[in-house]
Amino acid sequence: MASPRLPILEDKHPQQPSLFQPANLLREARRQRGLPDAAIPAVCLLDPDGDIVRYLRRVGLGQPATAWACYHTQMWKVAWRGRELGIVACAVGAPFAVLVAEQVFASGGQLLLSITSAGQLAPGLELPCFVRIERALRDEGTSYHYLPPEPFAGPLPAVAAAMATLDGREGLQVRAGAVWTTDAPYRETEAAVAARRAEGLVAVEMEAAALYAFSQARQYPVACFAHVTNAMAQTAGDFEKGEADGALAALDLAAAAAAAWYSQNP
Repeated sequence: MASPRLPILEDKHPQQPSLFQPANLLREARRQRGLPDAAIPAVCLLDPDGDIVRYLRRVGLGQPATAWACYHTQMWKVAWRGRELGIVACAVGAPFAVLVAEQVFASGGQLLLSITSAGQLAPGLELPCFVRIERALRDEGTSYHYLPPEPFAGPLPAVAAAMATLDGREGLQVRAGAVWTTDAPYRETEAAVAARRAEGLVAVEMEAAALYAFSQARQYPVACFAHVTNAMAQTAGDFEKGEADGALAALDLAAAAAAAWYSQNP
């Protein structure tokens, strides 16, 4: 009996350039919308749940980044702890996150951070907390378009070294760990969760493996953090993120991560 086809692994050719380039899409978006061909903030942040941007709007901080030409999202620009950040809300899941990542660097971004909501796998975590993602299990489809098949993807060595300086820093609640990146959050079965725990993975989220594969393939600096806030709604009162739905802590982490990067990569 012949083995079944696995189209997700077929004809990817990650070493070949794509015919469809983000710079070309952005060029047409600027033409159609009359937008300036100007750089966006050097440090950009993915805010998949949208809590950060909602908070900033609510308290009257920041403004739209008019140079951001993405068809699908708006970028919100704010100065936080002396660092200008360009924040894109609600880019949820591996394909969407990498679509935005491609456009961030094509628009002049220099460093991309992701702080995504995540479910707890490892027992004993004090929630909420932040996990600096050292490696992510590639249980999604996007990463296979960027790197050949292998189980995990991780950050560039320079990114890992810079972000490691955040571990245990007072006020940040950051620890290091490996996560499971899934495309199907409502298919986290008991058997699958048990298998991921047995591998030592501490949390489950939806973007990191693809963002790290993109980073490795393009050699762009990307740092991913999981904001572990829940045990997959197995108990009442889950998903509590802290003050301002976790926005303040996430902004402080983003500013600290940017400072750590530029201290080692001026």
